[in-house]
Amino acid sequence: MDEAFEQEQAHLSEVYAKLEQIRDDLTADIESDHEGAAQDLRDMSEEIRFNFSSHDETMETLAAIETLNSVIDAYNQYHDFKLDELRRAILLLRQPYFAKVTLKMRPGRPPRDVYIGAAGMTDERSIPFIVDWRSPVAETYYNQQMGETSYLVDGKVRTVELMLRRQFDIVRDKLNMYFDTTVAIEDSLLLSALKANHTEKLKAITATIQREQNTVVRHEDVPVLLVSGIAGSGKTSVMLQRIAYLFYNERKTLDPKQVFLFTPNQMFVRYIDTVLPTLGESNPQTVTWDGFMASLGLSDRNSGAEGDAAELAELEAAVSGMEIEQADLREIAIDGVKLLTTAQIKNALDKFSRIPVGPRLAALVEEELHEKLERRFDALAKDDEIQEEMLGLDIDDQLEYFDSTIAPYDEEETRALARIYVSKRFASAHDAIDTAAWLRIDRIGMRLLGRSDLTAAEWLYTKLLVAGGQAKHVRYVMVDEVQDYTAVQLMVLARYFSQAHFLLLGDENQAIFEHAASFDEIRAIFSKVHGDVAECALTTSYRSSPEITALFASLLDEGVARNLSSVQREGTKPQVIVAPDRDGYLAELRRLVEEASGEDGLAAIIVQRKETAHWLKKQLGDSVRALERTDTLPARGVVLLTLALAKGLEFDQVIVADADGRDYPETPLARRRLYTAISRAMHKVALLAQGELTPLMQEP
Repeated sequence: MDEAFEQEQAHLSEVYAKLEQIRDDLTADIESDHEGAAQDLRDMSEEIRFNFSSHDETMETLAAIETLNSVIDAYNQYHDFKLDELRRAILLLRQPYFAKVTLKMRPGRPPRDVYIGAAGMTDERSIPFIVDWRSPVAETYYNQQMGETSYLVDGKVRTVELMLRRQFDIVRDKLNMYFDTTVAIEDSLLLSALKANHTEKLKAITATIQREQNTVVRHEDVPVLLVSGIAGSGKTSVMLQRIAYLFYNERKTLDPKQVFLFTPNQMFVRYIDTVLPTLGESNPQTVTWDGFMASLGLSDRNSGAEGDAAELAELEAAVSGMEIEQADLREIAIDGVKLLTTAQIKNALDKFSRIPVGPRLAALVEEELHEKLERRFDALAKDDEIQEEMLGLDIDDQLEYFDSTIAPYDEEETRALARIYVSKRFASAHDAIDTAAWLRIDRIGMRLLGRSDLTAAEWLYTKLLVAGGQAKHVRYVMVDEVQDYTAVQLMVLARYFSQAHFLLLGDENQAIFEHAASFDEIRAIFSKVHGDVAECALTTSYRSSPEITALFASLLDEGVARNLSSVQREGTKPQVIVAPDRDGYLAELRRLVEEASGEDGLAAIIVQRKETAHWLKKQLGDSVRALERTDTLPARGVVLLTLALAKGLEFDQVIVADADGRDYPETPLARRRLYTAISRAMHKVALLAQGELTPLMQEP
């Protein structure tokens, strides 16, 4: 009999009962509070007398409405607090915790057991009985340092003694097994989790964060963090856990709208869309490069992503010495009403003539333009036509502009209401100022480059150089698969999100596209705009078997390959098949597909060219599913997709169906592409060629 197992099961049962009680109590409280709040608000609203017959009555009515709004806000905050606690309780009922550490906090004090879960929970005395994996004390689990260890609390180092590090396999209130360990890669729970068959969604296994991954997740907040990781090292998981960690650490100030995550394609967006919710957090703003450009209204232009970065540098040099001409300006008008003329805008520019063109000048001019616009609103409020227009509003429009009907009793009140009307009707003019709509960016960029048109990247970069970044609210930007971005794209992102901190993750050996920026270029681009670039490396594969890891590592420089390792147990030896002709090739491919179809999990046929994918789909018929960018990755079966679409994904089995010299010649780019294709596989990989095997891979 395992006494420790019995004790842990008893503790789990006690914790689970607590969580169930918390869930039930919160559900009842929320329902009761909702009914009580609704009645209170009905009573208060009935007491409000909507009287706008005089100035004093109007002020009294508005004050009563404001009081009611304050009460509503207080109810909403309390309601949201309880809902958040209920959400955490429901999350923990799936798996109350996954680990435990026993810590000796101070000499002479008894050791303390700390149970770690996907979220934190306190009891009726506000004492934590489960701590969030992102809490400072949980770092003792991820440090993997038995004996004396430490963690940070509010910037101060707290030293403790780690006496026990225990990991659990728990489903709801049942303890399947536990395992005590000092080094996580020896952990059988980790290995079994990694050996589990693929699911269509990325799994977030907070229990299996390794020490090098933990360094990234809990890294100090720096302007730019560049993470270089081999294939299968968990870069995407680390990125999502980093986001969850930031949300936890800055939960009072950080909103999901302030975090942008750039992903390779829409399929990848759907692949990761459940991860953060399982960690108890909302998804950030998740976009692709094309989606980002479309959101700025630039999708109808040539992207310019593969353009010459030297031309952007040329733009930068030209802007520093230019002057803005009146012909470079655009008047601000709304619904045909001219609000600011180009002459007025030029006067604002001339006021700061000693300041060179750039974001600082634009900010000063915008401040001046806002003041001019407010004075223009004052003048419009006195205009008879505007006042008549306001007085002619129907009841719905009056409610929209004033939250009530209006009946001004004298000229002074008419002007006051007209001022409100004007400011709301033409409010978008302030937005036009903030977004630099008063500048003719096309004209400026074409003049400086000597062009008749601008690509989307050139247009946006010109605007950024002249007027500054337009995403001042964004605090963090995460770029996954950064090795596939061009220098032009990264120069644009670095300046557009000029006030944000960046996390850049990638593998230089997976740069499968022409024109992609090297890591040296990435460092130079971001250090120029954001300062020093901190770096971390991930060198352990948690995805692929040792055999598959050795196969893709053989494509790397010997010095790099020597440092790579896999935590998986021995698996299936890779297959290398060379068919003499087309018929033999198709027969071998159909055999591989049939074998894969009879096994659990998801298998992928990966090819480089779209035309190859189309041809294979015709040959294989319904035995495979051809994937497009808009598709969702299935949980099982055999899929057919291009290498570009397979980026960032993983499969139980991979068939590289074009492993010949035509698609993989002896070039650095082809070497990176083959490395990427092979490294998508977790358990099995087959290389299939027709006629002759790629010179990059010698047949074993």
